[in-house]
Amino acid sequence: MVLLITTIKIMVKFIPNIIKEYNLMKINHNHPYHLVDPSPWPLVASIAALFSTFGIVLYIHGYQNGFFLLSLGLFLLTLVCGLWWKDVIREATYEGRHTGKVQKGLRLGISLFIVSEILFFFAFFWAFFHSSLSPSFAIGGVWPPVGIEPINPWGVPFLNTLLLLCSGFTLTWAHHALLAGGKKQSLIALACTLILAVTFTSLQVYEYQTATFSMSDGIYGSVFYLATGFHGFHVLIGTIFLGVCSIRLYLNHFSTGHHFGFEAAAWYWHFVDVVWLFLFVCIYWWGS
Repeated sequence: MVLLITTIKIMVKFIPNIIKEYNLMKINHNHPYHLVDPSPWPLVASIAALFSTFGIVLYIHGYQNGFFLLSLGLFLLTLVCGLWWKDVIREATYEGRHTGKVQKGLRLGISLFIVSEILFFFAFFWAFFHSSLSPSFAIGGVWPPVGIEPINPWGVPFLNTLLLLCSGFTLTWAHHALLAGGKKQSLIALACTLILAVTFTSLQVYEYQTATFSMSDGIYGSVFYLATGFHGFHVLIGTIFLGVCSIRLYLNHFSTGHHFGFEAAAWYWHFVDVVWLFLFVCIYWWGS
């Protein structure tokens, strides 16, 4: 609680000054680059992340108020995301800060982010193949390990594969419709994509509920639930991303030549599709 009170005092002391500078430093520049205005959100986001980290550690170890600190941190993170991204939308849509030069930098940024995500999932595939290609004596010397009944890949996993492939098609349809100036058609295609995404998540939850093994069932359970669970989390983030894009498209934030937010969401979603194909082939089909 001392940490919480001290942090609140720091925020009360410094945030008004940051907001004051933010209001005073709106200057027109004669260059195509975006010099970001002073903002309180990086500081608040860092504090929220600190609260979340301390909170989850205290909660896991059974300390009092650990859950409260965790909830406060997650609430602040969610609040900051909404307000910070609202500022980014304002800068891009109403202030014209996202020039061609800025958009090139943003495209490079989202590309590098997706590369980092590829390396993130590469670690799970490395763990999977390390254990499956040379199974140890401790798990019976076979893969799947003795006592594990793997999920039938041609049931729910195959249906989910078809859903994600169809969602990739409908998202591409939405993008081409936007490029052609067909707002209504693009909205319909985005709605289809969101329906497919929600259906995928629902079937993933059903699969977890009906699985005969859990995350604590050795290396197979750990790798399976970590890989597919983090993919499911990415699907959830992508669904929110596309939902926000649908709202922005409805509000005429996108044009045929200026819609990087939509492109970023599309790139992210196609990455999620490709990762699932590798999960289906390697873990569900070959791994079973």
